[in-house]
Amino acid sequence: MTGRHAGKPRLIVTIDGPAGTGKSSVASQLAKRLDLDFLDTGAMYRAVAAVAIDREIDWQDHNSVVDVAVDSDMHFDFSTDPPELIAYGAPVTRRLRDADVTGLVSSIAGIPGLRRYLVRQQRMIAASHPRLVTEGRDQGSVAFPDAEAKFYLDATPAVRARRRADQLRAAGRSVDEAVLCREIIERDRSDSTRADGPLMCADNARRIDTSSLSLEQVVDVLEKLVRLSGAGVDPGTGGTGEAVAESGSVRFVSPGVRADRS
Repeated sequence: MTGRHAGKPRLIVTIDGPAGTGKSSVASQLAKRLDLDFLDTGAMYRAVAAVAIDREIDWQDHNSVVDVAVDSDMHFDFSTDPPELIAYGAPVTRRLRDADVTGLVSSIAGIPGLRRYLVRQQRMIAASHPRLVTEGRDQGSVAFPDAEAKFYLDATPAVRARRRADQLRAAGRSVDEAVLCREIIERDRSDSTRADGPLMCADNARRIDTSSLSLEQVVDVLEKLVRLSGAGVDPGTGGTGEAVAESGSVRFVSPGVRADRS
């Protein structure tokens, strides 16, 4: 390990949860506060979906999807903030939220061979960036079961649909929240029942309901918990996380309890 993390112990923080719980934003902000690197694993699946679409690969041909993922030499450029995702030598980050990619990513993410390949890639990234906040759906349960700190973010489908609708409206798109809510419920069902890397609350993970919390409040709580855990960071003050936790706004569930399904 070189650079700003030289001589420091490994610290892997996993943040899992369903779509619309704020995982990416929380993970990115938490990484900045703790001076850790940030890995968005959902972007990896979206990138595979994007290159499969652009190269007219039939997603039902699982071997071809895995082949295109390997051939793309997909990797993150950690010299940028946030890290830029590169595939076939070109940045793909701007493509990842396009409607066609969003519509395909759940199916792509269910391909067992692809999941196994990307988990290997994620572990390789962690080997070279061992002080890392990584978010996804199977980070604490499959990719990094021995992570130093594990969290599972949750929120009601209605809240998650509203958040997604706000994002789309900000981008100038008209949306139907009821349709979004149904899509989220179906995505949860698909993600939680797939054979490889199903969506679940990992053993020893802290589950946090973000339904009534702001982004800053969630980051405050996670920062406080990581600092108090003694997992290789200064205890610090952890923002206002302690007050938020004491107010009852954050619901913690015993380690290993699976998230509720709607």
